[in-house]
Amino acid sequence: MSKSPFVLIFIILTFGIFIVFLLSAKASGGSPSPAATDNLHLSVDEFASGLSDPVGITYAGPGDDRLFVNERAGRIKIVQANGTVLPTPFLDISGRVDSSHTEEGLLGLVFHPDYVNNDYFYVNYTNTSSGIRRTRISRFEVSANADIADPNSEEILLTVTQPAGNHNAGDMHFGPDGFLYIPLGDGGGGGDPDNYAQNPNTLLGKVVRINVDSGSGSQADCSGQGSGNYTVPLDNPYRDGSGGHCDEIWALGLRNPWRSSFDRLTGDFYLGDVGQNSYEEVNFQPAGSAGGENYGWRCYEGNHSFNLNGCGPSGDYVFPILEYDNPAEGCSVVGGYVYRGSSYPFMVGHYLLTDYCSGNFWDLAMDESGWQITKHTNLQAFGYASFGEDADGELYLVNRSNGRIYKLKENTVGPILAIDKSGPLKADSGQPISYTLTIRNNGNLTATNMIVTDTIPSEATYIPDSGGTKNGQVINWHIDNLPGYGQEVQVTFAVTAAQTILNDDYGVSAAGGVSASGDMPVMTIIVRDEQFIPLIQRE
Repeated sequence: MSKSPFVLIFIILTFGIFIVFLLSAKASGGSPSPAATDNLHLSVDEFASGLSDPVGITYAGPGDDRLFVNERAGRIKIVQANGTVLPTPFLDISGRVDSSHTEEGLLGLVFHPDYVNNDYFYVNYTNTSSGIRRTRISRFEVSANADIADPNSEEILLTVTQPAGNHNAGDMHFGPDGFLYIPLGDGGGGGDPDNYAQNPNTLLGKVVRINVDSGSGSQADCSGQGSGNYTVPLDNPYRDGSGGHCDEIWALGLRNPWRSSFDRLTGDFYLGDVGQNSYEEVNFQPAGSAGGENYGWRCYEGNHSFNLNGCGPSGDYVFPILEYDNPAEGCSVVGGYVYRGSSYPFMVGHYLLTDYCSGNFWDLAMDESGWQITKHTNLQAFGYASFGEDADGELYLVNRSNGRIYKLKENTVGPILAIDKSGPLKADSGQPISYTLTIRNNGNLTATNMIVTDTIPSEATYIPDSGGTKNGQVINWHIDNLPGYGQEVQVTFAVTAAQTILNDDYGVSAAGGVSASGDMPVMTIIVRDEQFIPLIQRE
């Protein structure tokens, strides 16, 4: 978001308190984008405890306030809205799960988008039988008890042979298109010696995309020892129908994409891919992509060449939107989510991630100049293994080291006020004009006892009793209180144009350090090159 070069921000605070918040202007009808604000102030609060080696967390569907945590040994636990962990597991398949290697186990869980009607959910776990280690993608059903699944309902859809115990990835998500996306690691070991990630004849090191519902599509191609009870979407980029490529492949060139997510608003796809020894990375696929992205491994680790033997020119690969040094800043990236909740307005639109070893956090936000990246080092501990969303879009963290669940918070202090003004782009002489000012408090404290002031355009005459209180050429509105966390109120007034009025931009943003308590007077003036000069002050 760009800021007008004509904007002058002047903030006066008495009693030695100084608070400055600046929000970017936005066109009429919108609101300032939280992605363009000052740095976030992140923290975590403990939400639940008593879990054993948890590695993932998710929710079942809209309106369901339960959280489901998969423990690596093969159990899924339910965490209620108050943080209580139910003693009986939702599912226990520990007898089928091989968790002998630290990167093996029950690694992924996702609920069908129509779970409320069909009772289906899907798990990703490692199993060893007859001496062969495999990843299994299986479907289960819930029982008549909504808190207990039927362990005998398993249908193994897909298996992938795993040459080693590491790099199993494990995450799964249904995309906006309703298809199931399954990122898979490169087969383990070190350096991908067989270059599986670049080989389209294997599913290792790929994002797999399948249709688990009945409908159009071609037959399963590289289904391994599973039932193959799925179809391949007709627009999968490697679908050739001849067996030359694995038709299930959606993207390739991944090492160990441990955690991934779709932005629930935009449909963008983010993949946190654990690096070899030098660089951790986050890869990005924009919504509407036709697939086929090659994220570079093993040719590249992050933005740096790793093993270019047999590789094409650099233009053949999609490079990460973020890389960081290993071990200087961490050892294992944990991909997160774009925050789309309502509790923390400044965090909206930011992609949050962490590192398992260091506990460092990063947030990424896009503006017209590219990805803006902020590193955070003030959060507790380390050992965070996974992010997860609840039904409302709030974010949680799973800590594998201590068996606890944390809620991610943003702690900007005070009322943060933003004003957006809307009205017609043109008014002819004699025409009435109605203006609406939307005042929003994006902070986390209630703003009290405010006066909002706007000017009457010099080319117009105020229409009596149309809103506010007229005092000379300004209109005043008194607002007793405005709660935080995105609550808003609208005020209006109307004028009659004395001559033709043209307005290119009604976007007027103001940020105030108005205190929620005490008597300290605060005045925020934003002067723009338009005729509007909004004012917020304490009485």
